[in-house]
Amino acid sequence: MRAPRRVARRVRDNYSPSMHIPAHARRVGAVLLVVGCSKSPPPAAAPPPPEVRVVSVAPEPIVDVIELPGRLQAFRTSDVRARVDGIVQRRLYTEGTDVREGQPLFAIDPSELRARVGAARAQLARAEATAANASQDVTRYKGLVAQQALSQQEYDAAIARLRTAEADVAQRRAELATARLSLGYTTVTAPISGRAGRAEVTEGALVSGGAATLLTRIEQVDPIYANFSQSSSDVLALRKKISSGAMQAPATRQVPVRLVLEDGSPYRLTGKLNFVDLAFDEATGTAALRAVFPNPQRTLVPGQFVRVRVEAGIQMKGLRIPQRAVTVTPTGANVLVVGAKDLVENRAVKLGALEGDSWIVQSGLEPGERIVVDGLQKAAPGKPVKPIVASATPPAAPADVRADTGIGGGAR
Repeated sequence: MRAPRRVARRVRDNYSPSMHIPAHARRVGAVLLVVGCSKSPPPAAAPPPPEVRVVSVAPEPIVDVIELPGRLQAFRTSDVRARVDGIVQRRLYTEGTDVREGQPLFAIDPSELRARVGAARAQLARAEATAANASQDVTRYKGLVAQQALSQQEYDAAIARLRTAEADVAQRRAELATARLSLGYTTVTAPISGRAGRAEVTEGALVSGGAATLLTRIEQVDPIYANFSQSSSDVLALRKKISSGAMQAPATRQVPVRLVLEDGSPYRLTGKLNFVDLAFDEATGTAALRAVFPNPQRTLVPGQFVRVRVEAGIQMKGLRIPQRAVTVTPTGANVLVVGAKDLVENRAVKLGALEGDSWIVQSGLEPGERIVVDGLQKAAPGKPVKPIVASATPPAAPADVRADTGIGGGAR
């Protein structure tokens, strides 16, 4: 009786619910389980290329503007110095004001020089008296020689004394003129018209003609010079453009020049280039240039730092691009160019002057190339984009917010 109970317990321990599922059903479930585990989601569709606005670079005649740093210099400068020895009595002008040529500036004590003039005048009178006496002797001796009452030797000696006396008179007259000239130097006058600076001496100071003591300095600032320089490489490049016909340049004396002051404001009057050095400086490798500007209001001051903009000529096939298309970095300027298959390329460019809202491109772009002007943040180098042709210039700003950023329209 015990054996059947053990068999029943063994059968109960090995019982599984799957034992009642048919075999073909178990095979179908296994296949469905494998298929369900191996299935993956379909791949996502690639996003469309971003839209960007582009403009095509077209050649056009452009004035080639070269911008260089410069310093202003007085048109004429005169150091007013003492020409005689003496004590300064008075300063006869107001420091820092305009003076005219010949205007008295300083008065030096003339007492000593007046005494010298009196002494020279007395010596001249004595010499003239001696000469008059010698002349009378010659006249008297001439008749005696004709009567053979006087020897020819004595007559010749009288003539020699007369000539000596006449020479002495000429010398005394020169001494008197020198003394009067020195007396005139006691009133120091302005050699040129211009603005007189501060006095270098005060009343009571001893000045010396031999040491040429500096009294003050006069500077003529209307017109005024602007000195600047250009590197030899830029000069050679400019000459090549002119010789090849890519640029038409005016005569040297007719080249217009404009100024931008230290605060960025343009100077309203136009100057002319009046000097170009024919040799390069060995130390700096630059050529010296100079322009002259009218300065009727004394706005420009010698020594002032300025930016000089020279209109070197007209580029017949110049390139101009919108300012918003350029990204300026510490390493240079770059633009995004849409090339073949609408792929974006980062292109380094060399910029010239900024005219209004446009940059002048000196190198780095070719006519007909498309550059991105809007949507730069969407475009990436090497990635495709969908270019849309845009206007080269943005809509004009209202008149009340429009700003003049340069000379004569734009930055020039």
